[in-house]
Amino acid sequence: MIGVQLVGHGGLEVLQYNTDIPVPEVNEDEVLIKVAAAGVNNTDINTRIGWYSKKVTTATDVGGESGFSEVNNDDASWSGVPLSFPRIQGADCCGYIVAVGQNIDSSRIGERVLVRSMMENPVDKKPYHCWTFGSEFDGGFAQYTKAPANETYAVNCDWTDEELASIPCAYSTAENMLHRAAVGSEHVVITGASGGVGSAAVQLAKRRGATVTAIASKSKHVDMRNIGADNVVSRDGNLIETIGTNAADVVVDLVAGPNWPQLLEVLKRGGRYATAGAIAGPLVELDVRTLYLKDLTFVGCTYQEHIVFQNLVGYIERNEIRPLVHATYPLSEIGSAQQAFLEKAYTGKIVLIPPHD
Repeated sequence: MIGVQLVGHGGLEVLQYNTDIPVPEVNEDEVLIKVAAAGVNNTDINTRIGWYSKKVTTATDVGGESGFSEVNNDDASWSGVPLSFPRIQGADCCGYIVAVGQNIDSSRIGERVLVRSMMENPVDKKPYHCWTFGSEFDGGFAQYTKAPANETYAVNCDWTDEELASIPCAYSTAENMLHRAAVGSEHVVITGASGGVGSAAVQLAKRRGATVTAIASKSKHVDMRNIGADNVVSRDGNLIETIGTNAADVVVDLVAGPNWPQLLEVLKRGGRYATAGAIAGPLVELDVRTLYLKDLTFVGCTYQEHIVFQNLVGYIERNEIRPLVHATYPLSEIGSAQQAFLEKAYTGKIVLIPPHD
């Protein structure tokens, strides 16, 4: 089959388009999926460049195209387990089941499915342990992929394959932060709101009845209001002046970086801070007095309970959300797609389409 193989940590050159990859063989509890579309995510780039390594202390875009000169391969993945190369990446996968293992009912053949990105199954469902589809094992950047049957969800809706492929990683990341922070009808501030996860968080927070303040570049403000944001402020401005001190119940943060201390100032006493990203830089300055004197709660969000993805499928099938697909690229142009992703000059998701006869 055709696919893109990651052959090491580095720049775009470590993504190799290969036309002679063996089709995966499913075990007794797995399904084989013909990939229809696969979204592009920060985690794909972060894994490629080794950004999860503690040796890397800068923003994602610093090494997004060329990689980093210093990466410790031993801690450069989500799980902290060294990656096995070559690896087929792709945390997002929408496709159709074409074969099943002997323990799986053959009636599942033909289902249009999404694969859950953060999987418990390969690590025996240990709390707070998970593997990422397309990181710890092969993902969706190929004509075919396989996945555990119980991590593969049938979805019945009228969406396009490209729209469905926008969901697994970005929307589950966003929903998980809202779920873990128990967001309800309250004021939520969302950083990086124009990206895939950020725009998902805006829609999902509005679905929960929240009042949303989105932080995005000025060129994206109209887009933010179009997807439901009640207030939009510039990422380049002073957040304390534009949002106010003690104004928000929850901060959903995907950015971190040098402006991070302001996020704690805009939180009310007893507020909650949830994070699943640090694209502007992972190292921040924390005044611990702010943390304890304001009785703040910090929630790091990677591990996902099954209910998070189950809820997403329900939202889709009840037409309660709708993703934004900015552009599609053929799988052979993955380098161009990731370059466009890194430029952040758009709102929503970029999706790759593998070739099929």
